Amino acid sequence: MEKICQTCMHHCRLKPGQWGICRARKNEGGEIVCKNYGRISSLALDPIEKKPLRRFFPGSKILSAGSFGCNLRCPFCQNYEISMIKPEISADSYLSPRELSDIAVKCREKGNIGVAFTYNEPLVGWEYVLDTARLVRKAGMKNVLVTNGTASPEILEELLPYIDAMNIDLKGFQEEYYKKLGGSFSVVKEFIIRAAAGCHVELTTLIVPGENDSVREMEDEARWIASVDREIPLHISRFFPRYQMEDTAATKVENVYELADAARKYLEYVYTGNC
Repeated sequence: MEKICQTCMHHCRLKPGQWGICRARKNEGGEIVCKNYGRISSLALDPIEKKPLRRFFPGSKILSAGSFGCNLRCPFCQNYEISMIKPEISADSYLSPRELSDIAVKCREKGNIGVAFTYNEPLVGWEYVLDTARLVRKAGMKNVLVTNGTASPEILEELLPYIDAMNIDLKGFQEEYYKKLGGSFSVVKEFIIRAAAGCHVELTTLIVPGENDSVREMEDEARWIASVDREIPLHISRFFPRYQMEDTAATKVENVYELADAARKYLEYVYTGNC
């Protein structure tokens, strides 16, 4: 039986045996199944600032876990080895929600405050995030989500009671740019508004030369963020050649600084990254 996946804005219409755009969800026997559940491709104890989060328990560490799959197709993806891998060839290992939560607790003595769901797009496997986050919260620790913000409102509502902080990618501030990446500008904006009302939120914009690097666009973006909350931190990050954009020059450092200055006209906290 054909089924429609409700996880994100793509609403993939899947026939039995067919995978969704995210390569993490599949129609098996007429049901949409999360195929990356518990399949951990990356696990590391990171400084919280690497998420990046600058105003959420600064100086602490967080156990960062990732799987595979993503519902966008950014040609500059920084983790494409993880997010774009085909599930049948992924060399990941399984960790149950309980096992991941227990590891986080054991890492407390090393400064760990909880679990960050990151590296790939965690919300294509939102069921695992929810099951694990409940256990992490019960253990008195924090949950962090690093996401592109394109999950459905229903899934966000399921997760918000257990998420303490998010870093959400705001790829740019034009509908056409989001279409090029396979996303939805309006969905991301609504996601940010709701998330900011429910937990600590910081945003990241990767500046890609010739795509989203104009001062005018950054001013439009910063002005909109300020309309939500001018104290939402914005990370303006420098692009380096990666994935399908290896022939594109890195963003000029002075361009990143110029855009940061433009954003500071409207926002209280603006940070530069990769400079």
